[in-house]
Amino acid sequence: MVAVRTCVACRKRAPRTALLRVVAHEGQLLADDRAVRPGRGAWVHPTAHCLNQAVARGVFSRALRVSGKLDAGPLENRLKTRMDN
Repeated sequence: MVAVRTCVACRKRAPRTALLRVVAHEGQLLADDRAVRPGRGAWVHPTAHCLNQAVARGVFSRALRVSGKLDAGPLENRLKTRMDN
């Protein structure tokens, strides 16, 4: 049986392997490629469109149940590096 998750940006369901797990750590959004970091995670398609949509709508704070604005810079840099390769 394949694990299925929902993208927090576009709300489409996809296999866990097709999505990127994101966690909040010290006010920053970090990619959790191996899905082993502690804490609550949010799943997003590893595309610029879904990431931009999620950041613009502020869904990461809600999905991760943290208050305040989270810095998406490290996640955006990681995703840009991943798309360039």
